[in-house]
Amino acid sequence: MPSASNGGVDVYYEVDGPSEAETVVLVEGLGYGRWMWNWQRDALAERYETVVVDNRGTGESDAPEGPYSIAEMAADVEAVLADHGVEHAHLVGASMGGMIVQRYALNHDRAASISLLCSSPGGDEAAAASPEVQARMVAEPEGYDEREVIRHRMAPAMSDGFPERNDDLIERIVDWRLEQDAGDAAREAQLAAVGAFDASDRLGEIEVPALVAHGTADRVLPVENADLLADGLHDARLELFEDGPHLFFIEQSDAVNETLLEFLDSQSGDAR
Repeated sequence: MPSASNGGVDVYYEVDGPSEAETVVLVEGLGYGRWMWNWQRDALAERYETVVVDNRGTGESDAPEGPYSIAEMAADVEAVLADHGVEHAHLVGASMGGMIVQRYALNHDRAASISLLCSSPGGDEAAAASPEVQARMVAEPEGYDEREVIRHRMAPAMSDGFPERNDDLIERIVDWRLEQDAGDAAREAQLAAVGAFDASDRLGEIEVPALVAHGTADRVLPVENADLLADGLHDARLELFEDGPHLFFIEQSDAVNETLLEFLDSQSGDAR
């Protein structure tokens, strides 16, 4: 895997798809590794060069002491694009990755379009998870082993019954998470970045076309955040996925990929 350096932090990234095509950058959510985009990468790479970035603290990238900031992680993406020689790219971020993409579009100038999946603008008006969901996502039930803790914490991000109906898939996800996800210290450093993020009063400064996609049953970042993003952005298209949980891009991947490709194709030519 190639890497780029930002202030002494090495950030690794993975490239797929035709090198002559326009570039789509995929930015991960809180603590998640590259596995998060396994449901989108192949579909996108048929038409676009895809670049998947390991956020600092995740996967192969360095894990400096925290706390981190969303601006630092946006600068990591800028370092990757500069290293890869990309002048303009379409940026796609999910959850925390969507926050990084927002900050990137504000602080840097290579974005041709942005896609924000299950994300939030931050700020006082942002809708937060319920206390019960927040507690579940950090819980360590007594007697649970490492794999059981991961499954327990993931449940609020999925539809009720989905893990039970897809046990083999969940086991593969647990394997990927153990291999690629941020460790405890790096996850806390990323979480601090999320807690401090607020782009709510600057969304109108983002002038590139935006896709805002969200599941209507998201318990982690409730769907009201999608309305805030769509209302605040200069040029936004809002797509809601009925009954979609936080990880709607996994559970409803075919529909999400179709929507993403339709949006990206409509912007084709802007990233050359």
